[in-house]
Parts: sequence; structure tokens; C-alpha cells
Amino acid sequence: MHTLSQLPVTVAITRRADPERAAEMTAWVRAGASLAEDFPGFLGTGWVRPEPGSAEWHMLYRFADAESLRDWEESPQRQWWLSSAEGFVEHTREERRTGIEGWFDPPRAEGRDRMGDSLEQPASPAVVPAPPRWKQAVTIWLGFFPVSLVAAVLLMPYLDGMNVVVRTLISTLCLTPVMTYLVLPRITRALQPWLRR
Repeated sequence: MHTLSQLPVTVAITRRADPERAAEMTAWVRAGASLAEDFPGFLGTGWVRPEPGSAEWHMLYRFADAESLRDWEESPQRQWWLSSAEGFVEHTREERRTGIEGWFDPPRAEGRDRMGDSLEQPASPAVVPAPPRWKQAVTIWLGFFPVSLVAAVLLMPYLDGMNVVVRTLISTLCLTPVMTYLVLPRITRALQPWLRR
């Protein structure tokens, strides 16, 4: 069994930059990704903008465990990279997630200055422990049961007589987004006190 510090960690960061400096921002983001790739435990990175001309940039990077993430975040290379964007990049939000248990993590935003340095200066990046697996299973079931019941009543009459593989494919294609984007976020939010006990 993996301990919390051995689980992969994904960091999601929102940064803002003047849309007129998009070419500079793109080069800066690529330079950071290139630097991170050389660090042990690096698993990948990516970035998106919500729409053309947006000032917001959503960035993700993932490391194999908390220790390799800390090595990257405390490295001189990253400090140099962050300082190179001084004056045109603003750090607005950060969240950390581990594995599938990320569904069960309460969203956390850390206070940061313009260059991504913590204002509170925590000793190390804290990762909230996931609830026990049995609580995760109960939570998923509490969402899955009513959604499956509604699907059986509304969807299955139209799929009756189809091959079982096609019927299952169609129902899971419909139910997976509903569970992921609507049901699980609401259920985990409502059950946070119980999940964290």
C-alpha cells in the first residue's frame, strides 16, 4: 500500500498575463516545462487558455510523489524561471491533488505572491490525506445508485433489444460525465465533514 507521500501529485495553477503578451507567455510556459522535464519523478505538464485572447492560463504539472515535487518547487532552476516572468505574470490560484482520491480532496487555494512564492511560507507542500477506501466506496455508491436508477427508468426502454455491449457502451457514455461533473463533486462536497472524520 502506498503512503500519502508516495502517491503522484498533480498541481493545477491559474496564472494571468496580458493577452497582448501571449507569445512571451507561451515561450515562458514552454521553458518551465522544459526545465521540469529534467527532474526525477516528473510525469508531465500541460496548459490551456479558456478562449483566444483570455488573460488566464491554466497549467498542470504532475510528479511521481511529494518529494520529487518538492525538489522541483524548491530548485534554483524553478526560482530562476519564476523570476524571469516578473512584471507580466500573476499567480492567482493553486490546487494539489493525489490520484483518484483527488475527487475526495477539498479544493484548496494557497495564498501566493505574483511570482508563485507562498505568502505563508509552509514548510512543505501539504497534501490532505484521502478518506478511507470504504468511505470513498460508500460516497460513490450514494451517487451511482440514484443515477443508475434514473437511467434504468428513462434510458433503458430505448435501448431494450440492443446488444448488451452496445447498450452498456451507450449507458456508460451518458452516465460517466453525469457522475464526474455533476454528481460526485456535489456529493463529496456535501459529505466532507463525514469523509474527513
